[in-house]
Amino acid sequence: MTGSNTKLYPPLHKRLYSVWYRHVRVYAKYLLSNALPPFLEPLIFLAAIGLGLGKYITKSMEGMRYIEYLGTGLLATTAMFTAAYECSFGTFIRLERQKVYNGMLAAPITANNLIIGEIIWAGTKGFFYAFSVAVVLVAFGIVHLPYCLGAPLVGFATGVMFGALSLLVTSFVKTINHFSFYFTGFISPMFFFSGVFFPVSSLPRFLQPVVELMPLTHSVRLVRAVCTNNYRPQLAADLLYVVVFMVVVSFFAAKRLRTRLVN
Repeated sequence: MTGSNTKLYPPLHKRLYSVWYRHVRVYAKYLLSNALPPFLEPLIFLAAIGLGLGKYITKSMEGMRYIEYLGTGLLATTAMFTAAYECSFGTFIRLERQKVYNGMLAAPITANNLIIGEIIWAGTKGFFYAFSVAVVLVAFGIVHLPYCLGAPLVGFATGVMFGALSLLVTSFVKTINHFSFYFTGFISPMFFFSGVFFPVSSLPRFLQPVVELMPLTHSVRLVRAVCTNNYRPQLAADLLYVVVFMVVVSFFAAKRLRTRLVN
């Protein structure tokens, strides 16, 4: 009986695509209001801090001008924020208020397919926003082609990481107000201390190991290496961290959220 039911499901790639495509359709329906605010925020930081404060920072950071240092860091933070919001507030609203997942699970897909589709969608948004910011950085001569073409791929990986992490957090959240602990207590500190605005090496020694545990630190290093074509042996450890984080956190997020979806 189980074998016959399994045959009723479409191929795996079609199931995942259906979840992804549903989000694309909804997102595109309100494209301007959805895309503009997350896209403008890093540009405001770039203009206010990079062009304003950057004039007073004459010392290079890791061999880069400050505006280049900041701009490449914002490629990673843009992917982080858009994926974190999508899979926290967005997922919670679809789960608890709109009951979207009830209808989706009535289709021939499994709870695991739905969760993986959500994570792929978060990665897609990370790719899109990293690409958009990279275009602006190229237009202003802050980064240069062809090296920055790899930045959206790091954006995708960053989106997957924070999409999975946010789904894991969402699996514990009972009220939408609890997300303030996640963003204020975890996302915001990463934004300021993960090497976006200043090198991690300038932090006190006792804080540096803590910062190395933060996923954004490794995304920032990878995207800077890609944009500047400056690859070092340490990047292998950063890449390994990203891959392990994606796999492990996605597994636990799927395990916990699957139980909540089925119940």
